[in-house]
Amino acid sequence: MRVEFQHDPRGESLTRVTRSDGIVLLLPSYSRKWRVPHDLAHAVTERELGIGTGVFGCIAAGAVFDNMTVASGRPKRTAKAHSSTLLKSVGRALNIAEIMAGTFHHFVEHNEPISTAAVRSAWGSMAESAFPWTDAEVAAAYRALRALDEQWTSTRDPLAFDWPERLRADRPQSSRVPLAVR
Repeated sequence: MRVEFQHDPRGESLTRVTRSDGIVLLLPSYSRKWRVPHDLAHAVTERELGIGTGVFGCIAAGAVFDNMTVASGRPKRTAKAHSSTLLKSVGRALNIAEIMAGTFHHFVEHNEPISTAAVRSAWGSMAESAFPWTDAEVAAAYRALRALDEQWTSTRDPLAFDWPERLRADRPQSSRVPLAVR
């Protein structure tokens, strides 16, 4: 899947997602007040921490969120039902991805050094399992988001990268949803 963040003339951003099934989706941003688009924070945080059950892992697996539009391609007639089932299956894991992306977004947006304690606390506010990342992995994810923030703010060119195929949400076989893929 290809993910491209485009600058919108109104000060927003627009995320263009080209999935492996050929469907091209547009995800509008509502982050005019932020320097760093929230969707960029999601994509980078989820990619760097290996979260396959976040926003972009769900999109890669066929989910379409309510605010997305199909720009090209023809979804299968079962696409809406598949999306709904998939989003229900990941459930709380999607909320955890939101909390994690929001935490990284905050530190990058405010040009503050990352606080692993704050990241651990954010995780603990939603997850019952042990914190799955080392301090070095948290720092590396933060550096990656900082670097793409600098790229995003230094040019009006789109910022694009390929989404790792291994980070796709799958309908879990049990009630326990895997939160991170290594």
